[in-house]
Amino acid sequence: MIPVRKLAILILHLNHISSVFLAIKHAAPAMQITSPTKPYSSGSIIATSSTAGLRSNGGSTDYSAAKAGVISVIQTACFQLAGRNIRCNAICPGMTETGMTAPVFYDPARKRGTESKIGQLCPLKRGAVADEIARVALFLGTDEASYVNGQAWAVDGGLSSGLPYMLGTLA
Repeated sequence: MIPVRKLAILILHLNHISSVFLAIKHAAPAMQITSPTKPYSSGSIIATSSTAGLRSNGGSTDYSAAKAGVISVIQTACFQLAGRNIRCNAICPGMTETGMTAPVFYDPARKRGTESKIGQLCPLKRGAVADEIARVALFLGTDEASYVNGQAWAVDGGLSSGLPYMLGTLA
């Protein structure tokens, strides 16, 4: 039997896949609307996944499966929107300091004096800052990325090039 906390986390992760699906479902028709100032269908859909969705052992089973699901939804949408000039891509960040990760990882590490250990498995030997992830999203949203479609972009300092084995993370 799955503990209630684990079940709640699993539902949360599944909701992430659903929200990406619903965003595409409702955004794509709007992107197909044309007008005198927008003579052809176009747009860029960018979802957030994770390095854990690219490689096994990047996170817990439910988290990794949900993030892999986001990548699959994006890649499927790429083909479903073929010929409409709407690009679909996923960004897959590694450890990044955000409002969510700071109190759980960064702040406690700073208190212990072990902040330098965050990102130690990453070839760049550090975690990311949100701006580094945002710059990739900005690029994907511009015409500079006009031929980038159906991709999962690892923005992880090289972490996904070889994730280590993490013992005991199975649900």
